[in-house]
Amino acid sequence: MEFRADLVLELRDASGALVLAIVIEVQRDVDPDKKFSWPTYVTGVRAKKRCGTVILVIAPDAGVAAWAAQNIDLGLGLGNVAPLVLGPAVVPEITDPADAEKETELAVLSAVAHGNGPNGLPVVQAALVALGRLDQEHAMVYFQVIWSGLREPMRRALEALVMERQIEGEATFPPFVQRLIDRGKLDGIREGKLAGMREGKLAGMREGKLAGIREGKLAGMRDGELKGKRDTLLRLLARAGIVLTEDESARIQTCADIATLDRWIDNALGAKAATEVLS
Repeated sequence: MEFRADLVLELRDASGALVLAIVIEVQRDVDPDKKFSWPTYVTGVRAKKRCGTVILVIAPDAGVAAWAAQNIDLGLGLGNVAPLVLGPAVVPEITDPADAEKETELAVLSAVAHGNGPNGLPVVQAALVALGRLDQEHAMVYFQVIWSGLREPMRRALEALVMERQIEGEATFPPFVQRLIDRGKLDGIREGKLAGMREGKLAGMREGKLAGIREGKLAGMRDGELKGKRDTLLRLLARAGIVLTEDESARIQTCADIATLDRWIDNALGAKAATEVLS
């Protein structure tokens, strides 16, 4: 049986000598099997790289992080593996966009760790604003990582915030965020309801404009949303080095179910083969 870690990073000194290898695992749920495979990763990489090796577990959920941090006894207390864990307890809540722009990757981790918490919306907002300084390809990948970790209430709150900024003419988010978050709603607003909405009358929009928004999310808008999700999925697969067969590619291109595409996008994070994604 072959064991494959999610990612292995190498740290080198000024002369280029390898001084430490870091096995990185993304863990969303408690999985007892990992307590047996993680030591395999560490010893396998250590034997191959001939240097000190540690395992770093990224766990967005506090309970999973606490479980992952438990020491792994290899037998009779004579040897152990102690995972390093990056979880909510050690990731700061970054709510200031200026701080997020200085440390964009840390802001992304903050959004993943705290996006569903009490300060979730300011944390996510700061991270999304910071993505505007990156090239679109990297920014879209980071956005998908953040979006896939948000629960439904926070997704709806973020959609409402983007809509509000659009109505008020404040383009504080990168353009692709405004396109990807519920594109149909934004298109409906632009097409039919600009006059009253530009004045920031959100209450009036909710009460009297819902019909127009729903009408705006018809066939053309749905097609645009589907295309955006297919493109995002293909980008994630390409970044993961996953090569698709003709049948698998056709399956993605012809998929017309948004929920299925969302599930495949979530599956793509950490996947190593197309069969894991298109399940």
